[in-house]
Amino acid sequence: MFWNTKEPHGLPHDPFKSCVIPRPIGWISTISPDGVPNLAPYSFFNGVAGDPPMVMFASGSRSADAPKDSIFNAEKTGEFVCSMVSYELRDVMNETSAGVDPEVDEAAYAGIEMEASKLVKPMRVKAAPIHLECKYFGTMDLPADRRGAGNAICVGHVIGVYVDDSVMKDGLIDVKAFRPVARLGYMDYTSVEDIFTIMRPKVKQAAE
Repeated sequence: MFWNTKEPHGLPHDPFKSCVIPRPIGWISTISPDGVPNLAPYSFFNGVAGDPPMVMFASGSRSADAPKDSIFNAEKTGEFVCSMVSYELRDVMNETSAGVDPEVDEAAYAGIEMEASKLVKPMRVKAAPIHLECKYFGTMDLPADRRGAGNAICVGHVIGVYVDDSVMKDGLIDVKAFRPVARLGYMDYTSVEDIFTIMRPKVKQAAE
């Protein structure tokens, strides 16, 4: 099939989110200007630079009347934390995706223990194996096809990285030790179990 995205696709569900997969989940914690903690998972998340380390997360349904809590809080306070989701945390992570009111602390709502971060005010998920403490860098607003909705990308500068000793092996992060969870399309997820290594090739010398 070929789908012109300006036209109906004729399928039971939008196939786009099943094309760009898997997508790591950024479990973003922020604090509102009024001091209310917020915790929400984002499947449009990734690292976007290594030197300096930068990450982004993106949300839809953003408008001036109903801004997404995570981006709004990051913009207003200048900080956020990303806790990476292990396989063991998959269900409780999903609990924090519920559309509760802004004054609700999702971590308390889902019974998640949080702990203080080192360099920023938003707390981090204690059971998560990796935390990325971030300073807000900027927001890029994107177009939206639905009236009254919007899309935005929030970029942060990673100023602190925590990696639990339990997922370290010989000085490297052992991915199989925590099986990071990633989003597929529809309501499907996956976790990392199989790993293969491909070394970067050397430039071939031209024959004389």
